[in-house]
Amino acid sequence: MRQTESTHPILSPLSMGERGALRSEVAGAEFGGEGSRSRAPLPTLRSTPLLGLLPLAALALIGCEDPDDMDRLAATHDVAAGAEVMAPDGIEPLSGPSFAQAQEAGAAEIHVLYVASSGFAGTDDTGRLTGVTVELLREFGRFVESEYGLDVSVRFQEEEHWPTFYQRVRYSEGGVFGIGNVTITEPRRSELNFSPPYLDNIAILMTHEDVPELASMEEIPETFGDLTGLMYTGTLHETRMEDLRDRYFPDMPTMTISTNDQLVGAVASGDGYFGYIDVYNYWRAVEQGEPLRRHAVGDDASEQFGIIMPHSSDWSEPMEAFFQRDGGLTGSQWYRDLLEEHLGEALASLLQGEGS
Repeated sequence: MRQTESTHPILSPLSMGERGALRSEVAGAEFGGEGSRSRAPLPTLRSTPLLGLLPLAALALIGCEDPDDMDRLAATHDVAAGAEVMAPDGIEPLSGPSFAQAQEAGAAEIHVLYVASSGFAGTDDTGRLTGVTVELLREFGRFVESEYGLDVSVRFQEEEHWPTFYQRVRYSEGGVFGIGNVTITEPRRSELNFSPPYLDNIAILMTHEDVPELASMEEIPETFGDLTGLMYTGTLHETRMEDLRDRYFPDMPTMTISTNDQLVGAVASGDGYFGYIDVYNYWRAVEQGEPLRRHAVGDDASEQFGIIMPHSSDWSEPMEAFFQRDGGLTGSQWYRDLLEEHLGEALASLLQGEGS
């Protein structure tokens, strides 16, 4: 099986002085808005295995800057059945062979879009792309070769902005896959094809460690009264924050972010931010010494992640077979070893429902 990988170089963690400069920059980003308190977007921060942070001059959002943009794009470009579906402006879809075409040709080059996430998709110390979901797709390629007798090559391509990643896979065709820890939901099933779930997720409500732990969600207006909510554009974390605001904190000031590094960096700065984050990102940040607090009353453990494919993709057939092999892929020792190698034993246990 051949592989082609397109990645970006790893950025080194910042010094304490540089981190302090970033936090000062975040603290100075407030501005007034009519009818509500708000803050300017944070600088874009590149992902690194050690959660290192790199401030840039400004936040450059690509594609869906507005929380509702994904829905508007869908409404704008949905067409009658049988008509050609055009991708929105700024979205570059990919094209690969269908599974039927691959079987006829005896070979296939499949394309995998990924969003970098420590432990799941990123470069190691040697510059090699690896991680749980990357190795899962490599193993899928080997499975297709052995089970269907095809010559498979896997081409990886990074997409930095999550909503753009989602839309690119949605409007692609044929042998195109997306690995961005996408939560499986019924509305998304109408736009995408999902693999069986490969992981359960817990969404964590997170603040700086100096904020007292919540005993109930009803305490949010008092305990979080001086904090700004971080809205992660295009994700279910944004939806959670909107629900939290509507139910408990109607005067909540908000600020838009577009990466997990921005989320962690802002909250860890101690400058008055809070938000939702996936448990594995929280876990790794705390392991690296970030001063964060988990508010367990806000946990949401109802999610499962899946690999995404275009809605019309016939690659779901071999993907289903891949997950069913040997009595169930995610229950196999191979998969447990994969999680422990890239996430560590404790986090692997937590994500497989063996800890809390």
